[in-house]
Amino acid sequence: MDLKSNEPFWLLKNGLVNSYPSLKSNEECEVLIIGGGITGSLIAHQMIKDGYKTILIDKREICNGSTSATTSMLQYEIDIPLFELIEKIGEKGAVESYKACSDAIDKIEKLSKEIKSDAGFTRKESLYFASKKKDVERLKKEFDARKKAGFKVQWMEAGEVSKKFGFENTYGGILSKQGASIDAFRFAHELFEINIRRGLRVFDKTEMIKVEYHKGFNIATVDSGFQIKAKKIVYCIGYESASIIKEHFVNLKSTYAVVSEIAPKQGKRVDSTLVWNTDDPYMYMRTTDDGRLLIGGGDEDFYNAKKRDALLNKKEKEILKTLAKIKPAYQFYTDFVWAGTFGETKDGLPYIGTHEEFKNSYFVLGFGGNGITFSVIGMDMVSLFMKGKKHLLSKYFKFGR
Repeated sequence: MDLKSNEPFWLLKNGLVNSYPSLKSNEECEVLIIGGGITGSLIAHQMIKDGYKTILIDKREICNGSTSATTSMLQYEIDIPLFELIEKIGEKGAVESYKACSDAIDKIEKLSKEIKSDAGFTRKESLYFASKKKDVERLKKEFDARKKAGFKVQWMEAGEVSKKFGFENTYGGILSKQGASIDAFRFAHELFEINIRRGLRVFDKTEMIKVEYHKGFNIATVDSGFQIKAKKIVYCIGYESASIIKEHFVNLKSTYAVVSEIAPKQGKRVDSTLVWNTDDPYMYMRTTDDGRLLIGGGDEDFYNAKKRDALLNKKEKEILKTLAKIKPAYQFYTDFVWAGTFGETKDGLPYIGTHEEFKNSYFVLGFGGNGITFSVIGMDMVSLFMKGKKHLLSKYFKFGR
């Protein structure tokens, strides 16, 4: 499956960060990770930290799947509002899921400092505004739910939003203190580089084509014919999991993003804020560390990469029309347009844990708009699973829930 269109911004901005070999011999390890994106890099980091002999493989070049197409917005907000998630799974599970995503942002900051990352982790506020008058009541209900749960939130009337951000045609919103952004593509490569020095082995252009399940271990065969014997396999394959798991558990979507040229400041900007709205599908926006405005949205059901990419020009116009509505005087000059594929679950939550069809294995599938924070939660969960321990969120993130 092609997970992105041509010219994803992060791939072009960073270029060839590192090179990795393909597998050229039979190998053994304790943990085999399938998938070399941001999720795989985090899981690999934790497995090396926990002392496991670890190998990671990817059928593409490392980080050239969804990680190169991400907008890298780090939010604790799940695609399903907190008050709705409470109705779906109960207050405990909903609040703990939101809090775990909030904690994940702190953990990414801590990890980026530990490794002296150059991926530009930046603390930001998050504005969730009502794009229509009829959305205000629902958004205030969400504000009340977050405040009750202990999140640092502020209700802003339309005039306050306009004064602070220069936005027009909005009807108020929730300003959250917790949020951040990072260059996930660079961050993942940094994690790989550090952990390779600590014993991690990474192979790209190495596709797993078959797994034989045995008592206490698996044997994975790759496209070159070589085999890897592993006690555990961790699948970090994101949206491609839909092609290997029989039941329908995720809806694949295409999302579109546009990034501007580097431009001088025009009036009030959102340099320190992540922005998204109540539209369905919602618009999301942030600035990059080099002074560009990045805007995304226009989500569509995913059918195939060709149909997705044929909509790039149309979606660019739709996204910029939304920008013109809230920032009429803003001069936006497009530099890059791209699309990516993501997954949408019925409750907005990821799938992290075991699957009965895949023995000696775990899945870490961070679906939704905040997949990176889900991946950090998955890092902690797999660490516990490997030690035979349970995690509070396991029953909410499991298959068959």
